[in-house]
Amino acid sequence: MKRDLTMDDLVLAGIALIAGLLAAFLLRMLLRWLGKHADRTRWGGDDLIVDALRTVVPWVAITSGAASAAAALPLTSAVQHTVNQALTVLLIFVVTVAAARVVAGLMRAVTQSRSGVAGSATIFVNITRVLVLAIGFLVVLQTLGISIAPMLTALGVGGLAVALALQDTLANLFAGIHILASKTVQPGDYIKLASGEEGYVEDINWRQTTVRALSNNLIVIPNGELAKTNMTNFMRPEQQLTILVQVGVAYDSDLEQVERVTCEVVTEVMTEITGALPDHEPLVRFHTFGDSRIGFTVILGVGEFSDQFRIKHEFIKRLHRRYHDEGIRIPAPARTVALQQGAVVIPQQRGAENEPGEVPSARLD
Repeated sequence: MKRDLTMDDLVLAGIALIAGLLAAFLLRMLLRWLGKHADRTRWGGDDLIVDALRTVVPWVAITSGAASAAAALPLTSAVQHTVNQALTVLLIFVVTVAAARVVAGLMRAVTQSRSGVAGSATIFVNITRVLVLAIGFLVVLQTLGISIAPMLTALGVGGLAVALALQDTLANLFAGIHILASKTVQPGDYIKLASGEEGYVEDINWRQTTVRALSNNLIVIPNGELAKTNMTNFMRPEQQLTILVQVGVAYDSDLEQVERVTCEVVTEVMTEITGALPDHEPLVRFHTFGDSRIGFTVILGVGEFSDQFRIKHEFIKRLHRRYHDEGIRIPAPARTVALQQGAVVIPQQRGAENEPGEVPSARLD
């Protein structure tokens, strides 16, 4: 039976509410102190847990104080039930949001800290967060006395219709999961597509893959297209790779000297330039008798794809200077055009080291 409200009831309710607020403040200060100690540890999971507790525990204290205040007041059973139900829903909502944050944070930490696990956190974090929030929503409905069985049945039927309407979106979602699960592409990898796009993979989310080109522009590729296209991953199976530099010297060069000097320059570049492989064995391979030169390939080792540009730059500069000091010529193609009265002579390409009289030509009368 409902009784009249008295001053003692208001005082008790106020004391309970203030006690809840004071407890929330003190607990938050305590958890902030724990958070400073958690920052000093190597594991990042304790930071997430303490941060979640800083959100949940004060609200637990506040709702407890509010529930105690409501119990001290002469409320009807219906009003008391409504208040308790509202406070319970609020507490479930806070706990669900905090749990989603913790689970998503732990998922991100695990996926980004282990090379053997899919490196993109976004798609898995989003899926995990949605699942936790969905479970919390169902718990709220059950708390409110709403049966979730018919809703689950309706969601199953409606999900089929949505799946048919969102085929492209779902195709991109499952393509992204397949790409990450197969470990063919991970954030940080440098890839090049058959269509010509290339760059570092920034992120793989539920719909698209973001690639940052060397020009610092972002390229957005749908996951479905990425899964179907031919692609070169320059970071797998290992990050280190070799690059080929084509060089040519004159026919009158001493090839033994050329090989020795070139290997010395390669060793110098490999040991002094950042991004090169100091243990890389210098390799020079002659392969072509060209029109004006003897061509050969120099093989360099680089630690990562973008390092090749700096290493090529330094290698070509140092090799050119060393060849100049050693008297090794790098010939340029030349043409001689001889004009005669009543005839046109079509010259043939010759090397810079040949004499003009040695150039064969075709004569048109």
